[in-house]
Amino acid sequence: MGIVAGLDSSPDFTRIVVCDTDTGAVLRQGYAPHPVESPGGGRPSDIDPQAWLLSLGEAAGGGLLEGVQAIGVSAQQNALIPLDAQGNTVRPALVGGDKRAQVAAADLIDALGGREAWAQAVGCVPQAAHPVTKLRWLARSEPENALRTALLLQAHDWLVWQLLGRPVRRTTDRGGASGTGYWSAATGGWRPDLIELALGHQAVLPEVIGPADAAGTTPEGLLISAGTGETMAAAFGLGIGLGDAVVSLGASGSVMAVHPEALTDQSGMITSLADATGLHLPVVTTLNAVRVLRGTAELLGLPDLEGLSELAMKSTPGSHGLVLLPYLEGERTPNLPHTAGTLAGLRRESMKAEHLARAAFEGMLCALADALDVLRGRGVEVRRVFLLGPAAELPAVQAAAPSLFGAQVVVPQPADYAAVGAARQAAWALGVSQGSLDPRTPPAWQGAAAQVLEPGDDLAVGQAVRQQFVSVREQTHPGAFQA
Repeated sequence: MGIVAGLDSSPDFTRIVVCDTDTGAVLRQGYAPHPVESPGGGRPSDIDPQAWLLSLGEAAGGGLLEGVQAIGVSAQQNALIPLDAQGNTVRPALVGGDKRAQVAAADLIDALGGREAWAQAVGCVPQAAHPVTKLRWLARSEPENALRTALLLQAHDWLVWQLLGRPVRRTTDRGGASGTGYWSAATGGWRPDLIELALGHQAVLPEVIGPADAAGTTPEGLLISAGTGETMAAAFGLGIGLGDAVVSLGASGSVMAVHPEALTDQSGMITSLADATGLHLPVVTTLNAVRVLRGTAELLGLPDLEGLSELAMKSTPGSHGLVLLPYLEGERTPNLPHTAGTLAGLRRESMKAEHLARAAFEGMLCALADALDVLRGRGVEVRRVFLLGPAAELPAVQAAAPSLFGAQVVVPQPADYAAVGAARQAAWALGVSQGSLDPRTPPAWQGAAAQVLEPGDDLAVGQAVRQQFVSVREQTHPGAFQA
């Protein structure tokens, strides 16, 4: 069929991959950081979206896109671009988990009648990062800008619109829409009443198009697919399907799985997102993952996580009875925002550095297994767990994860799966437009190259370690998961 490109505009850079439409093989790639200077060294919460176009142009330099027939766009989620009636930006885009919006999130939760009301309405409970919360912040903090706001786009919507030459028709996809806080994955529709609740008046929203639909064609004849958020694009690039879950090991952790229907969770622990194929991606997050390992390494005077892993491997499963509840920053799953971590099982024989190192790995993974069980408890099938992030390469993680998760663990080779997913979406839309692909069935690209780890004979031991963790959690925080 030819070649397609996937463009991933992350918070810090743009990466472009050019892929073979039939196999998904990456033929060439480009990269450019966003030209943004961050005051004080931290990532700013206000970004001129033109910066994304500048880095896109730089990443695509040197004839990278020559011969490309279609482009898919993946972009950072939770970026809100308020536009006036003429389509001009009212103010810089509001991006990321803006702490300024925390009060606005609490206001919105109360305004609709509590966490359960939001979970029922749109499958998620407002947090500082959600676009709906940023609208409330805008209305309260910048009322003149709020009044001028007539159109709402997210990052990938805006980039697609720019690539197409700013046509009258503006589009988005289910995946991107599902992270706004004003679109329901269960009904597949916008909630204009929640826009009004947050912003104080209505605003025009983009048309939600199907996973294999084209957003349009450039004057040069280049097809642009629907685009989607980074999470959905990465899942599509990995090739996950029903029975698969993804555990991401960042400073905090996230667990998501593919499911045929939207989940409504009254506790607010599950965020109900849509994926890039027509299915759903329920997500559960933890506040503590790799930060637990880094804290333990510092406590033990170790320079890096590789050293912590090496030390942990000198211990044995169960860490000689040491159990670490890794709630160092409070916790979201279970909902214990004001708690702290707990180290239990201290005995003379367990007071060795290697046992604490092992307990840190087991505690982190058991907390993520708790998050997996939140999904399993709602009928989500988990046969395979994809483990992402640099810490997934650590021997101590790989040794313990399969038996603690009770599933096969797949550790994909590092790659920009969001850009690959965007390219795969472009190939799908191109194939449908040419009549060579079914709009219900995405192109069957090669899966990610990966290590595959089985629980094997360690399953019973791992489940005993997990039970030890659950017992300490229940004694320390009784009923935390029943609340």
